[in-house]
Amino acid sequence: MAKLTHTGNDGEARMVDVSTKEITRRTARASGAVSMRAETVALIREGRGPKGDPLECARIAGILAAKRTAELVPLCHPLNLEHVDVEATLEESGVALAASVVVSGKTGAQMEALVAVSVAALTVYDMCKAVDREMVIGGIRLEEKAGGKSGAYTRRRG
Repeated sequence: MAKLTHTGNDGEARMVDVSTKEITRRTARASGAVSMRAETVALIREGRGPKGDPLECARIAGILAAKRTAELVPLCHPLNLEHVDVEATLEESGVALAASVVVSGKTGAQMEALVAVSVAALTVYDMCKAVDREMVIGGIRLEEKAGGKSGAYTRRRG
């Protein structure tokens, strides 16, 4: 069984020591969604959102959040991100979100991609809550990652 890396021998939380790791190119992609009523989707599609364009606002919020991940998640290392892309796509049932992160570093960018999607989803909720408090944020997950000692990971479909 794999050992939790953020727990010391005494059981206390700790930041992982990456000082001896090699700098490599690392990428991560995460996704999630905000489901909403058909009437809310129609308002967004028609450009009549109560606070403006939730898709563009969510995209920018996700990028900003990725850059601040180490401030939000206590044991994350601060990373010098080289690229962050957040997509917010209006679908029949709501908004699909995806975030991609690239960094050259000693630790991966999975948390930055996950935080980007999470904050983008919260932003969609905030922008639309005046007309739809029944929205549901869900399905936030790592889709793939590459680079580093543990190698590549791709979520199984199905």
